[in-house]
Formats: sequence, C-alpha cells, structure tokens
Amino acid sequence: MDKLTKEQRRKNMQAVKATGSKIETALAKELWALGHRYRKNDHTVYGKPDLTMKRYKLAIFVDSEFWHGKDWEKRKQDHKTNQDFWFKKIERNIQRDKEVNDFLLKYGWKILRFWGQDITKNLRSCTDKISEVIDEIKRENKH
Repeated sequence: MDKLTKEQRRKNMQAVKATGSKIETALAKELWALGHRYRKNDHTVYGKPDLTMKRYKLAIFVDSEFWHGKDWEKRKQDHKTNQDFWFKKIERNIQRDKEVNDFLLKYGWKILRFWGQDITKNLRSCTDKISEVIDEIKRENKH
C-alpha cells in the first residue's frame, strides 16, 4: 500500500526533472568555475549525456540512485507497490545505461557516471575525477 494518496504521488512524480536537477546543476556550476566548458544534454551525442565535452570526447552522466538502480539487487524489494512496473522500468534504465556506454566507448568516448549522492556528499572529488580524465585525454592526444 502506498503511503501517499494518488494526488500526492502524482504531484511527486510530476516534480521529477529529466534535466537541470539540483545535483546536475551543482556539478555543472563547479566545472564552469574550474574553467571547464561543456554542453548540457547535447542531443547530438548518443544517450544525451548530462554534460558533454566534445573536444575531449567526454560524456558525463549524473544518475539518480532511484531511477538508475543503484545497488538494485539489494534494493529492488524496497518497492512495495506496483512491482511489475517498477522492476521493468528500472531494469530497462540499467540496461539502457549499459547500451549507451557500449555505444559511446565503441566510438572512442570516455564516460564518467556519478551517483547523485556522490555529487551531493563530495562534489570536489567528482570534479577532481573529471579534471584528471581531461588531463589524461590531453596527454593521450599529444602523442
């Protein structure tokens, strides 16, 4: 049984953003402050990464734990209602993430995926990782 009424659940689900979430915005602003330039949700890149740096062929995804199934095998039983729907939905999202990764890797892209909580709790380590990858790409391109 859902703890919320149908109207409350509807309002909650309507508030979920596909782009421009707080965690995505926090990461983007920090990268901009560090001098890294990017495009947000670039439709020309397969999988529409949250942030792209075409110059480096770097795709950055900000994945929420709920929608992208963090620790899915342990957490899937947390869904008490409408399990058929949620299991299919989240497992398809996980599969799509793998397909996007495989496609981009095949075409020479580097991919970084961050969980929302990683960004929220330690934004600096996420931006440091991105900077490291950019520096690594720059070194590779010199040779």
